Amino acid sequence: MYDLIIRGGKIVDGRGGEPFVGDVAVQDGRIAMVGGTVDGDAVVVIDATDRIVTPGFVDIHTHYDGQVTWDDEMSPSSAHGVTTLVMGNCGVGFAPVRPGQEEWLIQLMEGVEDIPGTALAEGITWGWETFPEYLDVLDRRRMTVDVGAQIAHGAVRGYVMGERGARNEPATPEDIAQMRAIVREAIEAGALGVTTSRVLGHRAMDGEPVPGTFAAHDELFALGYALRDAGTGVFELAPAGADGLDVIKAPVEMAWMRKLSAEIGRPVTFGMNQVEDDPEQWRMLLAESLEACADGSQCYPQVAGRPFGMLVGLQTHHAFAKRPSFIALSHLPLPELVARLREPAVRAAILGEDNLPANPSVVWDEVPAALERFVYRLYPLGPTLDYEPLPEHSLARLAAVKGVPPLELFYDLMLEDDGRAMMLLPIYNYAWESHDVIREMLLHPQSVSGLSDGGAHCGMICDASIPTYMLTHWARDRVRGEGLPLEFVVKKQTKDTATLYGLGDRGSLEVGLRADINVIDFENLRLGSPKMAHDLPSGGRRLLQDAEGYDYTIVAGEVTRDHGKDTGARPGRLLRGAR
Repeated sequence: MYDLIIRGGKIVDGRGGEPFVGDVAVQDGRIAMVGGTVDGDAVVVIDATDRIVTPGFVDIHTHYDGQVTWDDEMSPSSAHGVTTLVMGNCGVGFAPVRPGQEEWLIQLMEGVEDIPGTALAEGITWGWETFPEYLDVLDRRRMTVDVGAQIAHGAVRGYVMGERGARNEPATPEDIAQMRAIVREAIEAGALGVTTSRVLGHRAMDGEPVPGTFAAHDELFALGYALRDAGTGVFELAPAGADGLDVIKAPVEMAWMRKLSAEIGRPVTFGMNQVEDDPEQWRMLLAESLEACADGSQCYPQVAGRPFGMLVGLQTHHAFAKRPSFIALSHLPLPELVARLREPAVRAAILGEDNLPANPSVVWDEVPAALERFVYRLYPLGPTLDYEPLPEHSLARLAAVKGVPPLELFYDLMLEDDGRAMMLLPIYNYAWESHDVIREMLLHPQSVSGLSDGGAHCGMICDASIPTYMLTHWARDRVRGEGLPLEFVVKKQTKDTATLYGLGDRGSLEVGLRADINVIDFENLRLGSPKMAHDLPSGGRRLLQDAEGYDYTIVAGEVTRDHGKDTGARPGRLLRGAR
């Protein structure tokens, strides 16, 4: 008698081999048998005929550092087949924290990751100062998924240096020694790695760059030496140039990352995008990552499965948010707001106005004016959810065909679907003349699938759905170019991501490993349209994108989701260190 048997599914085991039909048996949270026909019975039997059976997805780039203290469902990632997630990326987090410093960390996270500060302030249940104490708090949590945490350079710098650290002043040798000791303590307590940010676009709500953005190499290497001292952990970063700003620094970044990895003997993983100012730079970074591997370094670019940008609409960011007549109506509930905006006089007034002056020290304040300039790169997302739109489908081209100014079309499209329509602004990884850039990135032997930003950029994207998109788009539906094999796509977000973080007890369907499993109706797997919800604490907003086709998600042998519904099972735990 087993605890669980999944019968007759097409098993895509996460190791990259050909799928095969067979059974999977689970006992005591572990996989007891894979393939063939399992004799005997089980407490729970799942018929997986005409379904695929995969390992649970391991998402290594999320920002649930605050949400994990109040949300045991860990949505939206848990709705997209994710059974393990890693948070604390990009140098921002909530530990260590000195008493009275909590609001500063909230403002930092809100500015960098667009998580409503009011939601964080109301939702986070503080109760720690050091990073080990933070892990102890998380250890008492029971969730739908397993959660691993990394220690963030920004928080460490603020803890050690106070205002000097927050304002990116140079660190003294004494400061650096303290930071190294704190990071080592965190790694030995169970942190999966240390993270930092070097991109100019990562700013706190007051416009100040993330602490550590301009850190000298001795400070950065000290963080890495802490990993070497502890003998484990990953060094993760958003490198200079990854956001399209200061792109000339990318080769310099690659040089020190290679040197660091070689010196500490630990993996370095970094966010990588195709950027408009240097659209071929990503190829250089991939090539150097492969060279670094041959030289004994471990450098792994993190790449996204679809273009990264913004979802633009009435409920998110749009071109009219700084115009006086819109501001006067913006407090109205959505149905009333849409009705007023459809009035000819209101429409004419808003279209005829200029934006109020933007405050350059306030994050997002310059977005409306920027969107006016980017009409050539805005695309109606539509019910088909076209994340690879053709140039002739841009708002500017459509407006030219209709013979109307682009901003008028922008205004009217924004009011479609009762004000819920979305437009896509692809910023990174989308240059039509090299349209297979993402496919090339995914196929590279050093790249890892990441950058979903689950839990973050709540008013801008909902890329926590990328694990589902990887299956529907790349392994099944792609029409503008060649897709990717199903077994490759599964391995890319299971075995490969787990291996990078030393999580050797999961990521594939093998006897003895954790029974983290998805049973998926692959032919009918579907992404829903992005929708705005106000379900965070204090009514905070976030974009969500649901999925249909996940029959079952199983964590440690327990069914956590049944045909898209949370079962209430909470087998997820804090991960402490490599497995």
